[in-house]
Amino acid sequence: MLAAALLTVTGVIGHLIGLMVLTTTVGPTAYLLLAHPDTEAAQVRSALLGHAAATVSGLACLAAFGLWRRPSIVEQHADTLAQIGAQALGVGLTLLALVVLDAHHPPAAATALMITSGIARPGLPLFGMLTGLAIVITSAVALAKIPWLRERTRRTFQD
Repeated sequence: MLAAALLTVTGVIGHLIGLMVLTTTVGPTAYLLLAHPDTEAAQVRSALLGHAAATVSGLACLAAFGLWRRPSIVEQHADTLAQIGAQALGVGLTLLALVVLDAHHPPAAATALMITSGIARPGLPLFGMLTGLAIVITSAVALAKIPWLRERTRRTFQD
């Protein structure tokens, strides 16, 4: 319930500022941070480093495969071989970075895919996704500081 409320507020903020902030990477991040706050994947360090590594990997793969200005897979209704290569390498580099940085946050793989598929292309779509992540991560940190709320959330997901 708390994750749904947080995503609703995040989406409304995005709507008010004119950005698409709710993406497939924001929901799982909210879930991990709120439902499993004591796990390694839900640590703020892991979330920040994971999404940062994914962003760098995704952008590097867009550039390496010459996809910077290419239409997204949604617009094309299919993946090109270059996009498939960029997606696979982007996720692979992200996962490698998560291991090297000891910052395991599975939703970061979705961030790499969103970027390399062109859905969160450089510009407003990428800025929107990163804004959504910033709102969710910051809010989850603030909510975790409210003891009764944190305990209630933990019980909800354990029952």
